[in-house]
Amino acid sequence: MSKYQERTVNSERIFEGKVITLQVDEVELPNGNLSKREIVRHPGAVAVIAVTPEDKMVLVRQFRKPLEKTILEIPAGKLEKGEAPIDCAKRELIEETGYRATDMKHVSSFYTSPGFADELIHIYEATGLTAGEAKPDHDEFVDLVEVTWDEANGYIQSGDIIDAKTVFAVYYWKNQQLTKEG
Repeated sequence: MSKYQERTVNSERIFEGKVITLQVDEVELPNGNLSKREIVRHPGAVAVIAVTPEDKMVLVRQFRKPLEKTILEIPAGKLEKGEAPIDCAKRELIEETGYRATDMKHVSSFYTSPGFADELIHIYEATGLTAGEAKPDHDEFVDLVEVTWDEANGYIQSGDIIDAKTVFAVYYWKNQQLTKEG
């Protein structure tokens, strides 16, 4: 255990929404002083690295309100209460892209912004893809985009791919390619 632990003195939930909860904690610092921490509570999410038999990564183009722009991302979504991450990954892949996978392998899990949020995202690799019809949520508007690794890397350079999970996915994909060649 770190000698720099903070002890929660008081916690106040100030907002509870459909996706997140915001709380403000008063904490005692290691030196005895008090401070405040604003914390976003999130149920967790999944994201799927899906590569077609033609060696193209499956992405979705989607407008993201917090950024006020449209970006390219790997298929992803929020965990429902009690839902296993692998089941969520299968569901999100179908909903956003129409693709089904014969196999899903857990690649990694990581916290997206540990300085203020507890969101844990689970990354899966989908293989054995077969195309189908997408079934997006009623408030979800996405376009399916399939790209080569060079195109994906170009989108990172141009700023069309700018979220951590997708940048991770593109470089994971390249690493897998190099491992197979090596």
